[in-house]
Amino acid sequence: MRVLGVDPGLTRCGLGVVDAHGRRAALVDVRVASTPADTATEVRLAHIADALDAVIAEHAPEAIALERVFAQNNVRTVMGTAQASGVVLLAAARHGLPIALYTPSEVKAAVTGDGRAKKPQVGYMVARILGLDEPPKPADAADALAIAITHAWRGKTPTSTTAQSRWAAAEAAARRRG
Repeated sequence: MRVLGVDPGLTRCGLGVVDAHGRRAALVDVRVASTPADTATEVRLAHIADALDAVIAEHAPEAIALERVFAQNNVRTVMGTAQASGVVLLAAARHGLPIALYTPSEVKAAVTGDGRAKKPQVGYMVARILGLDEPPKPADAADALAIAITHAWRGKTPTSTTAQSRWAAAEAAARRRG
């Protein structure tokens, strides 16, 4: 299974693609879509959308795994993460890809065995699982790969209810409402 993992963020959006067969996983690609904080939000979101489209076109993942937005004290950070997540959800729908969301603790537990693991532990295990000499940098890249690995190992990708079919159903319902 080929999975695109996404660690959403406006400043740094991690994108990691892995191929997995059982408990084995191999790195396909990892990158970070970065945008300056002083750039208009809509431009930043368009950059993330373009980066997603490029990765999807280049690597043809079978599913997208996304880190679920979680509550923080910093509302600006949560809003940016939620906006970036919306772009990922839209890309999944437009490309007809199933999408799964995972909490940070689910991802940490999947790759380290400890749902409260720290970022260095996650990076270390991602490197070990993928046979890399060192953890991918920045941490957003390692996190994206951890999310992809989590889905490959734990996810249940629906085959009949892809994002494209849900999108088509929503459009049909909107047409019926007039």
